[in-house]
Amino acid sequence: MDASNYRRVPAGVVAPRDAGDVAAALRICADAGVPVVPRGGGTSIAGQATGVGVVLDLTRHMNAVVSVDPAARTAVVQPGLVLDRLRDAVRPYGLLFGPDPSTHARCTLGGMIGNNACGAHSVAWGTTADNVTELAVTAYGGSSYRLGTGWAGAPEGLRELVAGNLAVLRTGLAGGFSRRISGYGGLDALLPERGVGVARAFCGSEGTLGVVTEAVVRLVEAPRAPVLAVLGYADESAAADAAAGLLGFGPLTVEGMARDLVPGAAAAGLPRGDAWLFVETRDETAARSLVRGADAVDSLLVTDPAGQRALWRIREDAAGTATRTPDGGMAWPGWEDCAVPPARLGAYLREFRALLAAHGLRGTPYGHFGEGCVHVRIDFDLVSPAGIARFRSFSGELADLVVSHGGSLSGEHGDGQARAELLPRMYGPEVIALFGAYKDVWDPAGGMNPGMLVRPARLDENLRFAVLPPGGGDLSDGVARCVGVAKCRTTEVGGPGVMCPSYRVTGEERHSTRGRARLLHEMLAGEVVTDGWRSREVAEALDLCLSCKGCRSDCPVGVDMAAYKAEFLHHHWSGRIRPPAHYLLGGLPRLLRTVALLRAATPLNAAARLLPPPGLTRDRPLPPLAHTPFTRWWRSHTEAPPAPAAGDGAGASSASPAFEARVRAEPGFGKGRGGESRPQGPGATAVTLWPDTFTEYLSPHTGQAAVRVLEAAGLEVTVPRGNVCCGLTYVSTGRLDRARTVLRRTLTHLEGAPDRPGDAPDRPVVVLEPSCAAALRTDLPALLPDDPRAHRLAAAVRTFAEALEQYAPHWRPPRLDRPVVGQTHCHQHAVLGDAADRRLRERAGLTGELSGGCCGLAGNFGFEPGHHAVSVACAREQLLPSLDAAAAARPAILADGFSCRTQIAQLSPYRAHHLAELLADGLPIERPVHTP
Repeated sequence: MDASNYRRVPAGVVAPRDAGDVAAALRICADAGVPVVPRGGGTSIAGQATGVGVVLDLTRHMNAVVSVDPAARTAVVQPGLVLDRLRDAVRPYGLLFGPDPSTHARCTLGGMIGNNACGAHSVAWGTTADNVTELAVTAYGGSSYRLGTGWAGAPEGLRELVAGNLAVLRTGLAGGFSRRISGYGGLDALLPERGVGVARAFCGSEGTLGVVTEAVVRLVEAPRAPVLAVLGYADESAAADAAAGLLGFGPLTVEGMARDLVPGAAAAGLPRGDAWLFVETRDETAARSLVRGADAVDSLLVTDPAGQRALWRIREDAAGTATRTPDGGMAWPGWEDCAVPPARLGAYLREFRALLAAHGLRGTPYGHFGEGCVHVRIDFDLVSPAGIARFRSFSGELADLVVSHGGSLSGEHGDGQARAELLPRMYGPEVIALFGAYKDVWDPAGGMNPGMLVRPARLDENLRFAVLPPGGGDLSDGVARCVGVAKCRTTEVGGPGVMCPSYRVTGEERHSTRGRARLLHEMLAGEVVTDGWRSREVAEALDLCLSCKGCRSDCPVGVDMAAYKAEFLHHHWSGRIRPPAHYLLGGLPRLLRTVALLRAATPLNAAARLLPPPGLTRDRPLPPLAHTPFTRWWRSHTEAPPAPAAGDGAGASSASPAFEARVRAEPGFGKGRGGESRPQGPGATAVTLWPDTFTEYLSPHTGQAAVRVLEAAGLEVTVPRGNVCCGLTYVSTGRLDRARTVLRRTLTHLEGAPDRPGDAPDRPVVVLEPSCAAALRTDLPALLPDDPRAHRLAAAVRTFAEALEQYAPHWRPPRLDRPVVGQTHCHQHAVLGDAADRRLRERAGLTGELSGGCCGLAGNFGFEPGHHAVSVACAREQLLPSLDAAAAARPAILADGFSCRTQIAQLSPYRAHHLAELLADGLPIERPVHTP
């Protein structure tokens, strides 16, 4: 599969190391009569990166920038090179590669050449074909060619083919426009008056002619101070009608979208109107001139890079929004990139919307309005016979509509299987015959990517949903949701994103979110992966999933691999003895509760230092247990909280020395009755502080600090009397039945039995550990969907910062006035959000950004055998370098997650703290008011 609606099963995959390997593979496959499909990032949305026979994965080894010539403004690249890596290599010279598809963080140069990719800046710098000067190509059978301008190096018979079809080339391909990508639409580059551009004509051939092994690409000068003009219009049609008129101002981009793709909060930052054009110019003078001539309802001019990035993010987010319908359903590719001449765009969009309505379909257009190229995903039913029939009939009618406006069925992504069948509606029979002859000159045996462009498969064959079992449930729906755009394959370092940490370490497709979703797809299909839930291949791929939940937020369609992994493990180990780690770490709440009841923390800590428990890695020590659990401290009436002793919780998660000193200095602090609040005055809001397993047994100082801060903010604090648990460790190890039992017991403890439900929680539940808060908000109602108590508790959950902001809005935190570094917990990023935390840090004078990514410890993951190397590599990507870079400024180190704090302590000389501890350190020493 790629990013399309199609699926075909190859005989095998080859990852060539060099051009010699490519030639050998093509020679062997030709001798055996086996087809070959070249593949880059697999982000094609029309199906051209799927195929039978042998797939050549050019990303694994052939992914280098061979050389850069700044003076000539050229670079020599291999086909598996990701576009962003080329950008990084030429940026120091003030240069860039002009074409910039939205998948720039994972699409490859070979794939861009194959599809003749464009992107937002093609208004200024053209398509990939406009920016390629030479190609090294190997054909089916192993013959190699060096293509450029002129006939030298071209395959035998090509010159004669062109000479015999000059009239067809001049008439059948005449009158084209910049986005005519469909078919072998660049063949007119072979005309003598066009300079015989053999390399240019090869671009856009979608792997059907040969395999590119090296390319010389043209670079352009990067604008030094681009300016973004956002223009507001009354509606989508008005914006589309205006786009063509802006081209005379020489813009770099003209992008369009309507209000139905923009969330309300984002729209508040845009100019007035219900549709917008995002127009980038080289400088402010050009931008102001363009705005004066734009005839827009309203406009906004942005010169600072940060403001531009924020606005471009609205446009980029539209691509993700388009994959969902307003009611949360899925919308699919297939007609993602039709293009018409820009002057026809407004009329085309009006008719396109009417055609959708006539077929009862929904889709929201957006895209490159300056070149008449429209992106849209449509809510096709690609499962039922009636839905597939409608998909087919709609496709034919839309093709006719595009052609009636002088357009191209593909304006950016190629035809693949999705549109090649319809090319005769766009081109006359002579041109279609010429396409076939051109293919045969290059590939007389027909072994290169058969079924694409020439002699194509039907557009409703090989649909990837057909193999899934009917009524497959949540997992089947979830893996089908993965549209394959491969955002999880990005290797870009930096930014707040998390997905996908294990892929970023191994570089293996099976360790990406997409790869795991595809394996689960095949497991459910039962054709390739035949042993179902017992599949070893699926288990191995999921083994390195950290359950970080990054895909839940970072994936454009919200694939939740952590949930799918939990379900797989649930079935995979059903009725069998599980790995020891599932019992030790999966059952951690019960184990630690037993240790606390026996008051055995000290001997257990000593034993763990001498001999790690069986079934866990020996590469890292276990964090020490606290001698006094948080709730025992809470119930204390007469004794001050004891200072931590050696081996008594003084490891990675212990409180800061300053906070410990404050606790010891206040003999009255900590007095109260378990399960009851401490009055803070009339009208004080009461909150329940959740004693999660990590705070309770491993980091009670965090809970103590939170109590101190919440009370200082005027809140009454309650701690549940008995044993409550979010079920996180049971979920992460796939013990879902056990998790449900634990969660029902927790709900009964809090609200009463299901047949005698108590009142909804009358107070917010403050959860200090982000992973536990995320589990209560999302896993709890998902596991117990029919229990109203689960939904009430999930709705009551607040993070520490959210509780302070919502229930103590007038409280002023202590001013700490120092830089802060550390990591936002991956579950907080993915599920909870950190906006309230950012605002609280700002109010406290904690300046700076926390790193993104994942710490790599990820609960039980880093303690399981075989995971240590990946765990450490994850930490070394962003977290540890950020700490080293800031060390000279002596910052506060912040990590609200217990795993994050433990990873920092074990892999660095630094010590991290929860935000509650940092704030508690800054509070004045005051004796709290207690119940007599």
